[in-house]
Amino acid sequence: SRSTASSTRMRDPRLVAALLFDFNGTLSDDEALQCAIFRELFAEHGRPPSEKEYFEELAGLSDPEIVERWLGAGHPAADEMLEARVLRYRERAGDGSTVPAHVREAVLRAAGRVPLGVVSGAVRTEVETVLKSASLDVFNVIVSADDVTRGKPDPEGYLLALDRLGVPLEGAVAIEDSPPGVTAAKAAGLRCVAVLGTAPPERLGEADDIVARLDVALVDRLLAG
Repeated sequence: SRSTASSTRMRDPRLVAALLFDFNGTLSDDEALQCAIFRELFAEHGRPPSEKEYFEELAGLSDPEIVERWLGAGHPAADEMLEARVLRYRERAGDGSTVPAHVREAVLRAAGRVPLGVVSGAVRTEVETVLKSASLDVFNVIVSADDVTRGKPDPEGYLLALDRLGVPLEGAVAIEDSPPGVTAAKAAGLRCVAVLGTAPPERLGEADDIVARLDVALVDRLLAG
């Protein structure tokens, strides 16, 4: 069973000044959908990854980096594939159904208590579409693939979100689901909670805490100070 892997690890007395959420696989339970879409697209170009290859080598990277990692830099169809991926994703997830009820409740519990941000390797239009459809127009900042030159595991997105929120690095907590995301958060100097589902706990060991899911109990624990 997916019990909390390390519920006692994060007992930091510092007050939490902001929560920064990854999108795919964290707010939106869609990594299986992402995998299916990328497998379709890569199959159309003669090189479909297996599910195992996707989750071990590609999950958590930004969309452009997924294409580059799998098909090589400068692939002539890269832009076309990225556009098609966004269209297919919005067709299948644009109604907000990929945001679980417990995640929505957790975000709404946090809203108004501390500033909230999204730091994602997805494009802004898909992040905003899903969040709006899920009635989660509560984020103070959204940093997407459109805003950075280097995606996760580079910390650029997290550093930009902190700058835009104007909160101290020491008080912010990132919530992630993938090894590249955890690496990005830690490289930015953030405390990081990893949520199980996309990667096994042994690949998330760099995080300060590993939990079964993003829910009200987690938010209450993080903001208890």
